[in-house]
Amino acid sequence: MFCAECEDVFRRVHWNNRGYRSIVWRCVSRLERKTHLCNAETIREDDLQNAIVLAINEVLGSKDSYLSILVENIETVLNENADKPTADIDEKLKELQMELLRLANSKADYDEVAEEIYRLRELKQDVLLKNAEREGMRQRVEEMTKFSIEQPQQIEVYDDLLVRRLIEKITIHGRKLTIEFKSGIAIKKLI
Repeated sequence: MFCAECEDVFRRVHWNNRGYRSIVWRCVSRLERKTHLCNAETIREDDLQNAIVLAINEVLGSKDSYLSILVENIETVLNENADKPTADIDEKLKELQMELLRLANSKADYDEVAEEIYRLRELKQDVLLKNAEREGMRQRVEEMTKFSIEQPQQIEVYDDLLVRRLIEKITIHGRKLTIEFKSGIAIKKLI
């Protein structure tokens, strides 16, 4: 959970207010009294959980419209950002390494070849990282789609494991929440 005002995280706190014990969520910058004084409100955990359950049920209750968004997200991830193979880079690296050895053995200047090898290695690492990110997004979207299809009814009770499985991020704007699902869907709720 993040604070929209100062962009810091919210932390779960056990609160004892005049003998009344409760669990609340507060912005860390307020708790730790950092230099910037954040005005984010304290959120009671039961209010937060109720809003999250409502958001999940909104997605489940409108399966058809949200499933079409999920399918769109899957197609976007799969088509626009198709995984890029690294075979061409590997082949070029192999050629450059042979060239580097040849130049080094003949005591010639090989700085340009070494720089190109370094650049290609970075490029390959970037491609592999982006491929892994796309695969992670595909899996999250497919998991959300499968869950939505299999879930026969709305949930009645807050389930922390389910929330961790479905929700990517929650941003708190005063008494409003923006609940972002791992599938790319965002729901706004008042608490």
